[in-house]
Amino acid sequence: MSDVMQNTRFSKLTLDNRFALAPMTRTSAEADGTPNQLMADHYEAYAKGGFGLVITEGTYTDDQASQGYANQPGLINDAHVQGWKTIVDRVHAAGSKIVVQLMHAGAQFQASHHTDEPQGPSAVKPKGEPLGFYGDQTEWKLPKAMTEADIETAIQGFVESAKNAQAAGFDGIELHGANGYLLNQFLSTHFNRRADNYGGDLANRLRIIVDTIKGVRAAVGDDFALGIRLSQVTVTDPDYQFPEGEAGFRQIVEAVRDAGADFIHTTDGDVERTPFVDGEKSLADVVAEIDGIDLIINGGIDETNHPDRAANYPGSLLAIGKKALANPDFVQRLKDGKEIEDLDFAMLQPKATISNELAWRRKQAA
Repeated sequence: MSDVMQNTRFSKLTLDNRFALAPMTRTSAEADGTPNQLMADHYEAYAKGGFGLVITEGTYTDDQASQGYANQPGLINDAHVQGWKTIVDRVHAAGSKIVVQLMHAGAQFQASHHTDEPQGPSAVKPKGEPLGFYGDQTEWKLPKAMTEADIETAIQGFVESAKNAQAAGFDGIELHGANGYLLNQFLSTHFNRRADNYGGDLANRLRIIVDTIKGVRAAVGDDFALGIRLSQVTVTDPDYQFPEGEAGFRQIVEAVRDAGADFIHTTDGDVERTPFVDGEKSLADVVAEIDGIDLIINGGIDETNHPDRAANYPGSLLAIGKKALANPDFVQRLKDGKEIEDLDFAMLQPKATISNELAWRRKQAA
């Protein structure tokens, strides 16, 4: 029988259960990135709804080129810290732990309070089209290829934001190395065409991630939870695969563990999809086989399959996205045997903001 509802120790955290709220972009902060009352209500609802761990949306890390969306929250100044502190305190009061996801958009840039020019590993656009959920931009901009000084600025942004996360009272940090954002872009041979120490073979493409983890770990100390979200696919390219295949992903996992990460959060269309150019394992399978690193799984987990997923990956956390959006009280509904609703994407129209979600809920209740 699954122990998914039992008190669990994960990384450096003690949690009420193994359910985590997956990070989801909501573009609902103030224009300058300051978290607000609407966001506090939003995150508190998931804590009250029973999630053992709440992971925030991607939060930008510097005043240069890290922001990717209008009204995206930041964690780069005192106002941001105080805004997040209110949210953290309310989540804690409701009985959950909370981890902030730190994100640099890189080339996957739609709008910023600080610049009109995106940066990326190379002057290469993302595939596909920008996401209408998060802005009105219809075409990706060509990013500036980052200099080594730009890379150092990005790394230092993660480090300073990590220190701000501690000041705000967060229980840990998740670096966003998935879904086509900057750290993931350096791993990708689509985005990364560099011929210096940050490009070429996998060890070089990993360098910015390893340096970021080491810098953050040195800044926050050994007792603060630190992880990274990893994927091959991006938000507009569901077919990308690391050319090094399963062996390459194992190299990535071992590198981030050795750099000082406590956990890896894998995300894919389905937890058990076998996505590699060779091999028969999923991303989560590879992480689960490696000692010394904890695991959060994400992708297609719902009320019907969570016991199997929990049993297949003992000790892992189960990150819930779409079902959590539809049911902020997903965990409590499971405990009470209540119906779990499917996500109606009309909730996220015309933009995936908290205000539009609330308007949709009021209309349904009328």
